[in-house]
Amino acid sequence: MANVTVIGAQWGDEGKGKIVDWLAERADAVIRFQGGHNAGHTLVIGEKVFKLSLLPSGIVRGTFSVIGNGVVLDPWALRDEVAKLRGQGVEITPDNLAVADNCPLILPFHRDLDALREDASGQGKIGTTRRGIGPAYEDKVGRRAIRVCDLAHLDALDPQLDRLCAHHDALRAGFGEPPIDRAALLAELAEIAPFVLEFAQPVWKRLGEIRRAGARMLFEGAQGVLLDVDHGTYPFVTSSNTVTGTASGGSGLGPQASGFVLGIVKAYTTRVGSGPFPTELQDEVGQRLGERGHEFGTVTGRQRRCGWFDATLVRQACAVAGVTGIALTKLDVLDGFAKLKICTGYRLNGKVLDYFPAHAGDQAAVQPIYEEMDGWHESTAGARSWVDLPAQAIKYIKRVEELIQCPVALVSTSPEREDTILVRDPFAD
Repeated sequence: MANVTVIGAQWGDEGKGKIVDWLAERADAVIRFQGGHNAGHTLVIGEKVFKLSLLPSGIVRGTFSVIGNGVVLDPWALRDEVAKLRGQGVEITPDNLAVADNCPLILPFHRDLDALREDASGQGKIGTTRRGIGPAYEDKVGRRAIRVCDLAHLDALDPQLDRLCAHHDALRAGFGEPPIDRAALLAELAEIAPFVLEFAQPVWKRLGEIRRAGARMLFEGAQGVLLDVDHGTYPFVTSSNTVTGTASGGSGLGPQASGFVLGIVKAYTTRVGSGPFPTELQDEVGQRLGERGHEFGTVTGRQRRCGWFDATLVRQACAVAGVTGIALTKLDVLDGFAKLKICTGYRLNGKVLDYFPAHAGDQAAVQPIYEEMDGWHESTAGARSWVDLPAQAIKYIKRVEELIQCPVALVSTSPEREDTILVRDPFAD
């Protein structure tokens, strides 16, 4: 059977939640493979709105859902999110949710450090969610993380706590903070451990069994390629690799498991927080895009910055992530614009670039080169086939395909899951 990997091909917030939900009904397992509860997916199902930060989107449909080892897990955030969804009528049990037993934990002092650093950074603020994601990944690669499996062996945790405290107590002292209270931390872990361990298992083994059975797997990425720690707008990026290849290491499956790579792309561009944004519109057009698109972060509530579609950035994201086809979302937000612009390249110091440069100073200095197109006055909202779209909207989609050098597989025309035009089925063998 064919598998599908869904990733964001811009700066996140592209509408992955709806697309994953749309695909999850046909999948046998949905796997989160990186990030933490700094990600946010909003699902609209009938009259209900579900806001997810950590749980895979498939959980709402009852599809077997996995939090892979590439995720950094805040156990208290998991408990609260499970309780919230159960309150909305979603059944969550060890039968439909599994957490990798080798998943590293986000602990209270990670959140503290995240906020302390951000507050002290002055003009160097990155715009983190202050949820401890970066410090938790640092401890993972520093080989001092406490992992899910450690919750079953708290009486043997002293050597790991020694390593953690040797690192963090020095950092905390630099900020004028007291050392980690080891006894309090152990008490908190002992309190949360039974809840987390109920879902814990070697998910690499479970997923291997699912794969050998010929079942369909859907890998769900968080954030977007332009926030990848290697390929994004560094240092204004997240703390993990968001590209397709991470699905392998972050789930415990080989690279062949990724299958069809579906890059989610808005019909315009948005970004939350600090960092370069060549096509940003700080005028009434940008305001109109934000209002029509309801552009507020699912996790942070922060208003998103809005701008024209940047084909150069998306082409680069599709290339480094190996995208097979894109899902173009929020096309309906562009309804009624007399003119539309697409960025086709940049000018930097008198040169024309067909790629986004790596250096932060160059990224901030580039000037977009625009191609202008006529817009359309008809509504695309709720369209479910090509014949429902205005001719000019189809021209816009086709031009996007040409510029990003990647075909459109899906077009989304509203938050409703059924308002989707299927061009190519990602699950087709």
